[in-house]
Amino acid sequence: MKWKKICALICATAFINSTAFSAEKTEKDAPSELTADEIDYDMDDEKVTASGKVFVRHMEESKNPESNVPSEVNADNVDYDMKSGVVTATGNVLLKHGADRATGERAMYNTNTQESYLVGNVIVVRQDLRVTCNSLTNNGAGHIQADGNVYGVQTVAPNEKYPQGDTRTFKGEHVDYYPDDKGHFVIQNGGVLTSKVEGNFTADFMEGWLDEEYYTGTGNVHLVNPPKEIEAGGDKIDYYAKENGKAILTGNAWAIQKNNTLRGNRLTVYLADEQKEIKQDQPKKNVLPHEVVR
Repeated sequence: MKWKKICALICATAFINSTAFSAEKTEKDAPSELTADEIDYDMDDEKVTASGKVFVRHMEESKNPESNVPSEVNADNVDYDMKSGVVTATGNVLLKHGADRATGERAMYNTNTQESYLVGNVIVVRQDLRVTCNSLTNNGAGHIQADGNVYGVQTVAPNEKYPQGDTRTFKGEHVDYYPDDKGHFVIQNGGVLTSKVEGNFTADFMEGWLDEEYYTGTGNVHLVNPPKEIEAGGDKIDYYAKENGKAILTGNAWAIQKNNTLRGNRLTVYLADEQKEIKQDQPKKNVLPHEVVR
């Protein structure tokens, strides 16, 4: 369950953040373009209103050459209040940043606070990941939220670890993401992670650190691994992707493989082929929740 690209579901905020609507250019005078059927500029109130096939294009000019790709906004209407710094795009909103795409019914970005919002049938497509949700919010301070019917699908191409490739999905009603905290994410009120190769993982509450490839779930934990015919559960699970797919189940833990059943306070399930598949052991002491148990 290597969910390292879950963070890509939040990429829509980058589209909004990198788009320049202001009459002033960036510090490096990066080129910008705005076209529409009608454009009104109120100099007294410092407001710009564009309607009818609105197209905004801004070319990045940063020190990182990979970031120097165009950002575009297509919408039926765009309003920009220069005093408040609030930009609003409505109607058939399409955001682009290089090859990435995001669509929704309404998008908002505050140039002063860096807050951004995309709502209404949101679809985000970035590289091998496609995510849908009702709304996407960035508070401008490292906290990103996806709300309402969040569902993501990632297609992994064949590689050394996955010779046949893999298809991974995740879903939940609310997903919090903190990219600056080692890719920390939280799925509240019931989360589901699935892998065509490694199976399904469900729990009432889930969180993980993508950079460390460590994931945990509490409450009604259920793990199913069809390739090894393993089904397991418990009150809590700690999953270490880098540790040969080690899943540690604690609290009313149980595991079933074929006709064999094992129960205990703590069980360890190995999903990698070269490891013993199930063993019963005792908990380690003085180990922090986010540290790998060895």
